[in-house]
Order: sequence, then C-alpha cells, then structure tokens
Amino acid sequence: MGKKLLYIDPIYCNDDLDLFAEQFRQAVDADTAVDVVSLGEKPGPLHLEYSCYEVMAMPDIVRLVKRAEEESYDAAIVGCFYDPALRACREVSRKMAITAPAEASLHIASTLGESISIIVGRQKWVPEIRENVHKYGFFEKLASIIPLEMGVLDFQKDHSQTMERIRSAAGKALKQDGADVIVLGCTAELGFYQQLQDELGVPVIDVSLASVKYAEFLVNIRQKLNWTHSKRVGYQSPPEEEAAAFRLFAD
Repeated sequence: MGKKLLYIDPIYCNDDLDLFAEQFRQAVDADTAVDVVSLGEKPGPLHLEYSCYEVMAMPDIVRLVKRAEEESYDAAIVGCFYDPALRACREVSRKMAITAPAEASLHIASTLGESISIIVGRQKWVPEIRENVHKYGFFEKLASIIPLEMGVLDFQKDHSQTMERIRSAAGKALKQDGADVIVLGCTAELGFYQQLQDELGVPVIDVSLASVKYAEFLVNIRQKLNWTHSKRVGYQSPPEEEAAAFRLFAD
C-alpha cells in the first residue's frame, strides 16, 4: 500500500523546495511519494529562529495540515526543528500521522545510541530546543547542545565552511561530551550527514530525513496495525460544528 506524505517547509519562500524534494526521493521507499511545500510566497518570515516568527507562521501551518487531510495525505511533517504547532496539527488531523524533526530525530537517535549531542545554529535556539528535549522525555540522554553561531540562512551558502564548523562541533561532542550520536539540529543542515557519519563512525542524524522516515513508519503501523494518534485526551480534535461556527478554516 502506497504512502503519500506532505513535507511543510514552514517559511514564506519556495527557494529550497527542490533541494528537500531531491533528498527525500533518495531516502524514501519506492511506494512513498513526498510532496514538499512552503507557506507560500507572500510577506512572512524566511526562517523561524525567533519565537515571534514561529507564532506568526503557526496559523498557516495548521491550515495546511487541515487541507492536506482533505486531500487524502497519509502524513504531514512540520519541517522545523522547533516542531512548531505539532500538538495543534495533531488536533486538527483526524486520521493523518503528524510528526516533526525534533520529535522524530530524538526518537531515532535514542534508539541508535546512549548519549546525544545536538548541533544547532545559534545560542538563541538552545532554550527552546532544550525545552523540547525535556518535553519529549530524552533529557537524560542529552550530552550537549552545541551552537555554531550560524543562522538558518547561512548553512547552504558555503558548504565547505559549514562542514568544517559542523565537523569541529561534532568532534567536541564526541571527545569532550561523551556523545555517541550526533543530531544536526536544523533542517537547513540538509545534505551534510553522510560525509560526517563516514568520518566519525557514529550515527549522524539529518533531521529532515529523520522526520520523513519517521512519518513513513507512522503511516506503515497505521496501515498494518491501525495504530495512530489517540484522540481520547491531548490530541482530541475540536468539534467540527464549533470549528465551523468560529470560521477557523474558512477561506
């Protein structure tokens, strides 16, 4: 049975969609299709480094997820390591699997090793990422969070410089912090994991790829075993008549 996934790059720009799509095509199973979309080319943030930017993008993320289910997608991925609006998206989705890079990569990393280091762009990101690690229940496995002092828009500018910074931080994580798994804690760090993994000899998690593979897994267990997000408590969907009365998803 095929799988149809939607990867949402939660920014207001289409520049990187082809880059993500090509990487995903190489990673997914033959029966999986991944469509990659942004929030559209209209005024809005080009990255979500700031919490205020993140909040501004959330309504459009939730609306995209709602539309994706109406269009019969099996899963949606919110493609930012902050995992913005993840719980809200699970509420509005009644059947689709929903995941995001931090949750997915931390689950995978915790299975592959004992001690996780996350390499992020800026010190500014660390508090929210630390909160998410704690929320997802992996704080005891966290060796370190290491900032490179690079913004989201910097990672793809000069690949050799980016690789050198990531390599240096990863070496520190292994030698000084005792990590045995590295998580590249930004979706813009796409395309660097393989070389680094070959050099270091430990798992290096590309969080965009991790989120897509985790979505595949969630769809597979729903198709085979009917295991999906529980709607009994935290992910309970709002009443349809109430959402309609509030005009939450009206065009």
